[in-house]
Parts: sequence; structure tokens; C-alpha cells
Amino acid sequence: MTIHSLLIDARHVPSSDGALMDVINPATEEVLARVPSATDADVDAAVASARAALEGPWARLSARERGRILWKIGDLLLHRADDIARLETLHNGKPIFESRQIEVPAAAECFQYYAGWADKVHGETIPVKGNFLAYTLREPVGVVAAIVPWNFPLLLASWKVAPALACGNTVVLKPASQTPLTAIALGDLALEAGVPPGVLNVITGPGARVGRTIVRHPGIDKVAFTGDTTTGREIMQGGAETLKRLTLELGGKSPNIVFPDADIEAAVRGATTGIFYGKGEVCAAGSRLLVDRSIRDEFIDKLAARTKKIVPGDPLDPKTRLGAIASKGQLERVLRYVDGAKSEGATLVAGGARADIGTGKGFFMEPTVFTDVTPAMTIAREEVFGPVLATIDFADVEEAIARANDSIYGLAAAVWTRDIKKAHYVARRLQAGTVWINTYNVYDTALPFGGYKQSGFGREMGMHALEHYTQTKSVFVDLNQ
Repeated sequence: MTIHSLLIDARHVPSSDGALMDVINPATEEVLARVPSATDADVDAAVASARAALEGPWARLSARERGRILWKIGDLLLHRADDIARLETLHNGKPIFESRQIEVPAAAECFQYYAGWADKVHGETIPVKGNFLAYTLREPVGVVAAIVPWNFPLLLASWKVAPALACGNTVVLKPASQTPLTAIALGDLALEAGVPPGVLNVITGPGARVGRTIVRHPGIDKVAFTGDTTTGREIMQGGAETLKRLTLELGGKSPNIVFPDADIEAAVRGATTGIFYGKGEVCAAGSRLLVDRSIRDEFIDKLAARTKKIVPGDPLDPKTRLGAIASKGQLERVLRYVDGAKSEGATLVAGGARADIGTGKGFFMEPTVFTDVTPAMTIAREEVFGPVLATIDFADVEEAIARANDSIYGLAAAVWTRDIKKAHYVARRLQAGTVWINTYNVYDTALPFGGYKQSGFGREMGMHALEHYTQTKSVFVDLNQ
């Protein structure tokens, strides 16, 4: 068992009081590693280190040199992809296929994408009245706190750290207490790539305490957070005292709409990908399947048959496509929602129970599908964050749109139809930050991602993320003789 350290000012240090937390492997229920439980004093030290770097060596590097360092981080992620993917799978429970083939390469791509932006974030000269030269400067916001959840520990850290560093900010990275290992690895890779001391600090500890300290800290200028909506509200309240800049990517209850003219086989595949990728522990998971009443029975039969073929397995087996739920508490939460759906009258057509992969250990869940779900049921309204699908029927296009938008969330949505006019019409009407047409769970670093309504605000990825990591200064120069 490995004991890890905090990363503060390029030094590996224990917490100031020596306290440690266990990191549990959700597939075996064994202690995988121990990490420091940071104190307020540790947060103070990390923020002071980030502030000194912001005003010192990091500020003196050219934007192009920052870009070279970011590119090197991406290279190192690819070079160490096998080891980092294994860490990701060990502490999260996701299949090694997802970690190695999809998420580590995507994290590397994110750093290299923003490496290209580093020397292209610039101001403008603007014609104004009078004899003045007027121009703007795009400057870093300052010290950024990146608070990352446990479902995509490395990838979501990359979505925040890469654009923040590209724009010249410094970062205090706080991973989820369940999944801190790849954040620690990322900090070490950043040092190896040439990031100066203090530019990227990694603080581990429980969100209820360490996260709250970070959010309220007067030395932090911006918080970038991904997580549940309840915590997002608390961050808004906690950051209000110091008027912190915030970007919040929060929960979702994303509708996946299938019209009768869709390619049914493709839509069934898309529905399973939409809810079972990442064990359903995905903010944008297609957890509400809306199916036209005229094809409902056929679609559900095909979907249930496909779902029953998906078998939870050892996350380290390259053939596994459904791994372990990330923690005991999360598995218990998912099972409570399943029990609640049954009691409210939904019909279970696949799964619905804890799974055993033959070891008698691990937090495994059968892929689960409910039908006969009404929009008022809890399972149709609240984020389960697990491999549980709620199927709702509709009569026509307008009812599909109304039911899709009948949610406090608005992160993502999908539309399945061969009618291109209908596809664009519905996409425009849906209240969601991302809409997929005849596909699901497709992302690209160049395209912004974020939510409507209580799924949060701000955008990650693409050039739009740069707006949240810079501030604009206007400069007037008097040219009168």
C-alpha cells in the first residue's frame, strides 16, 4: 500500500497534522493507498505558493513557453498512459478499456489543444473618439481552485487545469477524496514537464472540510467546479463573500428522445451507451429515455435484451464494459432509487440488483432498465448517477419536447430521427447545453460543454473556456500634442 503526499510549491509534503485517508478499490473493497487529509494550514500554504508563482516565475514565462510546457504534459500522459489508466481504474472502478483507450488520451489531447491556444489569447486595438490609442489586455484571473469529482478524476481535472495554465493562471487542484491518485500523478507530470514550483498544487482531503476552506479562501480568485447541484449551490454561497468568479458544471437528467422514424437498432445501441458508459456515473448520462408510444414495445424489448448481455466484470479485464460503482455509499444510493422506482409503480425489465462477479467483493450493480415511468416519478426527476434507465413514452413531437424540458436540469440531450428538419427543430427547442443527433456521448476538446438551468453555468473545453480564465483590461493612451 502506497502512502502519498500533498504537492505544495513543488514539494511532496504530509498534511500539517499528519492525518491520512484511505483510498478504497471499489472492485475489491481493499485499501488501495493512503493520502493526506489536508488542514486549513495546508490550504493556506498551497494558495500562498500559487500566488507567489503567479507573480513570479510563471508570469515571466512567455505565452509560447507556457504552451510548450502544456504540450509536454500531454506527451507525458500518453507516454505513461498504461500506468495512469491503471490508477484511474483502480480507484474509480471504471473498465480499463475506458481509462486507457478513451479517457487518458482525451486528457492528453486537452493539454495539447490548450497548448496551441496559449500564445493566441490576446487583446485588441479599438477605435475610440478623441486622439487616443485604445487597446485591451487579456490577463489571467489569478489563483484558480479546480475542484474535481470522482467520476472522471483525470479528465475533468484536465478540462480545468489545461485552460487555466494556458491563460497564465496558477492552480490549486482538489480531487475527490475517493479518487485522488491520478490528480497526484498529474501534479508530478506537470513538474516533470517544466511547470515552475507553485504553478500546480494538489491538495487532498474531504470536500466537506477542505473544499469549503478553498471556496471561502480570500486568496483564491476563481473556483472551477464539477459535481452535484446541491454542492454547486453551497459553492455559490461560500464564494459570495469574496465575490469569486465561478464556473459550475453540475448535475443532469438528460433526455434521450427516440422518434418512430429513427434507425431503431442504432438508437438502442445509443441508449445503452448513453446510460451504461462509465457505469452511468456521468453528468450527461442519458438517464431519461423518451420513446414514441407507437414503437415503445418493440424498442423496450430490444433494449432489455441488449442490456441483459452487459455483464459487470473485473475492471482490469480489457473485455469488461461495466465496472464497479465508485463507492459503497454510491452503490447504496443507486439501490435506494431502484427500490423507490418499484414502489412508485415503475416496471423493471432488466437488472435491478447488486451484482456479484464471483469474488464476493466489490460494489457492482446490474445494468437496470425501468419502463412505465411517469414524469412525476422520483426516478424521472432526480439524478441517480448509476446504471439505471427510466423509460417514458410520448405521443408526438411537442409532447416529447415538453417532457424533455420538464426538468430542473439542462446539461445534455439527444434526438434520434431520420428526418433532418425534425432533428434540427427539436435540437433548437431543447433546453440543454449539448444536443446529440443520432449519437450519444460524443465529445471533442474543441467544442464547449456546460449546462442550462440547474446544470450550472460557464463552459469547459473549446475557446469558450478561455473566457472564464481571463479578465479584460482596457488601456487609454493620450496622443494629443
